[in-house]
Amino acid sequence: MSYGIAEIPEPLNEPIQSYAPGTPEREELKKKLDELRSKTIEIPIIIGGRKYKTNDLGECQAPHDHKLLLGTYHRVTKELVEKAIDTALKAREEWCCLHCEQRAAIFLKMAELLAGPHRMTLNAATMLCQDKNVYQTEIDSACELIDFYRFNPYFMQQLYEMQPISVGESLNRVEYRPLEGFVFAVTPFNFTSIAGNLPTSPALMGNVVLWKPARSVIYTSHFLVELFRDAGVPDGVITMLPGSGSVISPPILNHPYFAGIHFTGSTSTFHYLWKTIGENLEKYKTYPRMVGETGGKDFVFAHPSADLDALCTALLRGAFEYQGQKCSAASRAYVPKSKWPRLKRMLLKEIKTMKMGPPTDFTNFINAVIDKEAYQSIKKYITYAKRSKDAEIVCGGGCSDKVGYFIEPTIILAKKPKFKTMEEEIFGPVLTVFVYPDKEYERYLRICDETSPYGLTGSIFAEDRQAISLAEYALRDAAGNFYINDKPTGAVVGQQPFGGARASGTNDKAGSLLNLIRWVSARTIKENLNPPKDYRYPFLEED
Repeated sequence: MSYGIAEIPEPLNEPIQSYAPGTPEREELKKKLDELRSKTIEIPIIIGGRKYKTNDLGECQAPHDHKLLLGTYHRVTKELVEKAIDTALKAREEWCCLHCEQRAAIFLKMAELLAGPHRMTLNAATMLCQDKNVYQTEIDSACELIDFYRFNPYFMQQLYEMQPISVGESLNRVEYRPLEGFVFAVTPFNFTSIAGNLPTSPALMGNVVLWKPARSVIYTSHFLVELFRDAGVPDGVITMLPGSGSVISPPILNHPYFAGIHFTGSTSTFHYLWKTIGENLEKYKTYPRMVGETGGKDFVFAHPSADLDALCTALLRGAFEYQGQKCSAASRAYVPKSKWPRLKRMLLKEIKTMKMGPPTDFTNFINAVIDKEAYQSIKKYITYAKRSKDAEIVCGGGCSDKVGYFIEPTIILAKKPKFKTMEEEIFGPVLTVFVYPDKEYERYLRICDETSPYGLTGSIFAEDRQAISLAEYALRDAAGNFYINDKPTGAVVGQQPFGGARASGTNDKAGSLLNLIRWVSARTIKENLNPPKDYRYPFLEED
């Protein structure tokens, strides 16, 4: 029972630590990296606070070094998934009744723990398991995730404050109830912040969550579970299920109390899940909430008035940071013919300075891609471009998996605006450039809009304000996050709510009130303070 209203302070974004030579955070992180590399951990299945071991083991390997085994994990069985569902529904009885400020306190504590004692552990785990350089790691597994845990309680408070008016003899209010059942969170390999947010944002709103992380990042996810535990998340509220989707999904999607899915992953997987849920609608107690962020084929469109120095930097960072393994990565660029020769020279000069190797060497800008499957998929696109008469490899194209899964930053020049690598998501360090006639700017804005099925992120580079205005309107449906004179990556919680439409998802804007509202079901309550005692209305009286 609450006897007061707690005011959650307006949050500020977590400052990014530099990890420059000589800084204390650099030394602390290096020590943590050495510590984690020196041991192989065993990750059990934890349901309701109890550990289970199936002895069906999967391996957690470092992408930059096949020989570096970080850990092993026990794959969940169908019976344990069913047990996790039952445990979650029992935990719901108390969790959904806990007052909002009590739930908020847990997540605000999570932010403080991550900003403090858990920061280096989660950062080191992300570097080793996901092959991120130190800066990409810091903005992901530290800063963005801390921001989610600080901003989401603040957004929750704003949502609860959205109340109807009361007029005359009526007292009206809206209660934002958790969904009736449990939420299924499915998270990708590329962002620890996504893995840490997708299960926790529904939980903050009073829901219980079953969480399936990508198999390639069970190692990092294990340390998130430790963070949840240390912050005080009750047993059964968030349950991590390591293993195969073919084992985990059927019991969940066939359960009558399945109430929603919070998903980030491939478009094809989301299509499958949506179709399966649609086929099962008659089984469910309520219509499940479908929230998904899927793929992207994100563009950078340069006008003849573009600043080339800014454009060059945006392409290098947007396309090649974290090896292009971002759903928002700059994957296709439209460059005016008058600007291409100089821009090409600038790009080639800078790419030569990019070092590639393991993330433990802080001087490496490019690291390995996540696993063998990704490596082979990206390599196929590069091989296709090499063999095509409609494309030219401007730079890069080299691939090696002898030690780790390394692919050079690659630029493809497409001779046709709808060349394969201009249309399809590659999810690797590959940028395709199409050079268009300067005078056909508006025409190619339309072609850009029509080329890809996705609609996640994109950017326009121009100094001409009219050109910016034209692009902003012409590409209004092509990107849920649109940037002007900036790269199409790097959305910040509280500043640029993230999400796209078309084949890129449901555009429910993670890191905003718009996302949290999807995890509640509103109940309107009217209290009549002076109810009538006679059914007769005045119009019934005779003249």
